[in-house]
Amino acid sequence: MDQLTQLKPLYEEWNAQINVISRKDMDNFYERHVLHSLGIAKIMKFKQNTQLLDVGTGGGFPGIPLAILFPKCKFHLVDSIGKKIKVVQGVADSLGLKNVKASHQNAKNITEKYDFVISRAVTRLHPFIGWIKMNIRKNSYNDLPNGILYLKGGDLTQELGEISKKYQSYSLSLYFEEEFFETKKVIHVEL
Repeated sequence: MDQLTQLKPLYEEWNAQINVISRKDMDNFYERHVLHSLGIAKIMKFKQNTQLLDVGTGGGFPGIPLAILFPKCKFHLVDSIGKKIKVVQGVADSLGLKNVKASHQNAKNITEKYDFVISRAVTRLHPFIGWIKMNIRKNSYNDLPNGILYLKGGDLTQELGEISKKYQSYSLSLYFEEEFFETKKVIHVEL
C-alpha cells in the first residue's frame, strides 16, 4: 500500500519535467491509471516467477502497478520513446522495485520469451499479435494459458472479429463501480 500511495507524488514530480500523463488525467490518476492497470489482476493472479513483457508501457502502465502487486514476478517494460522509459526507470528506482527492467526499444526487436505480454490499448489487437507472438513461452503454469492480457475500451466487436486466435473478454465493470470502467475490458488472447 505504501508503494501505491507513493505513485501519485512520484508521477507529479516526473510530469513536471517530462509530460507522460495529461494534466486532467492526473486528477483521476488512481482510477484511470493505477486501478485500470490493476484490472488485469482481477482476471489473473500471476504465480511466482511469471515473466511479463509490458509493450508500449508509456509512463509505466500497466507494468508498474502490477509489479508492486506481484513482487515475485519479473516485469520487462518497453517503450519506443526514450523519455517515457526514463520516467519508468525513475519511478521503479524510487519505489525500490527490483522486479522491473525498463528498456527503450521497439517491441518488434525483442527476442526474449515471456509467459504473458501485457499492454494498454497500444494498437488494434490483430497487428499487436503479429508483433509479439514470437515472444510467448510455450509452457504455461498459470491459471490462464500463456498469451496476451490487453486492456482496451469501447465496442470491440469488429476488432475481436479480426483475430483468429482463441480469446476471452472480461468486463472490468464487474469488478469496479466507477463510470470510467463501464466499457473497459481485459482481453486474454491465448498464444
